[in-house]
Amino acid sequence: MRPPLDSKLLAEELALTPDLTLELLPESASTNQVAAERAREGAPDGLLVVADHQTAGRGRLDRTWETPAGAAVTFSLLLRPTVPATSWPWLPLLTGHTVAKALTSFGYEARVKWPNDVLIDGLKVAGILVERIETDSGPAAVVGVGINVSTTADELPVPTATSLVVAHPDLTPTREGVLLGTVAAVREGYDAWQVGGAEAAARLASSYVSHCATVGQDVRVDLPGGTSLSGRAVDVDSDGRLVVETPSGVEKVGAGDVVHVVPE
Repeated sequence: MRPPLDSKLLAEELALTPDLTLELLPESASTNQVAAERAREGAPDGLLVVADHQTAGRGRLDRTWETPAGAAVTFSLLLRPTVPATSWPWLPLLTGHTVAKALTSFGYEARVKWPNDVLIDGLKVAGILVERIETDSGPAAVVGVGINVSTTADELPVPTATSLVVAHPDLTPTREGVLLGTVAAVREGYDAWQVGGAEAAARLASSYVSHCATVGQDVRVDLPGGTSLSGRAVDVDSDGRLVVETPSGVEKVGAGDVVHVVPE
């Protein structure tokens, strides 16, 4: 049995951040679902829903995210962006980028697979699901993050997954430390993007591309309907789309239009 999250420590630490409000649940099917319900009820920007154990987590395209009790960090952050709607596609990429930066600060060599899977040594350590929620007070965003912390090799659900303890056994961050550090990084990156205008957006795009494991790779992009395109991923454009040089020309694909992006 792994110990539960230290609720007192989390409450004390998050109380020092006035723009965050903690809702800690012993167990939840999906923190994104809870945060979406709170958004529709009128919850403000900054509500942080944390589950000690998430039993039915979801990823992009309704993929499952499974973790043993006490082994992962799972949270959803409710945000109410004021940036133009055309900038919203960057929010999932921003989240992946800031989660990777947080893990890097703990000593891991984390990178982002476009659009927002966080990798260590080419294996997925964190999954992210960002959902737009319509509410009476305007659209909101629910940013869901799941990070494998102490999951052992035998407990990992697929060969392409990893955890912090598997990736680097000598580093032993606590779940509380990973949660607090990651939430702080996401919030800081989000706030800078919100208020920084075009200059902040350009900095985000440049930083994201420099830390993106997909850019520079030969890839196959699987599209809905069973079609695909192959080529070299060369950039991420100003709208967050992956730019792929194919034999027939340059193609740009958005995260919502892609089933898989895999190395070739």
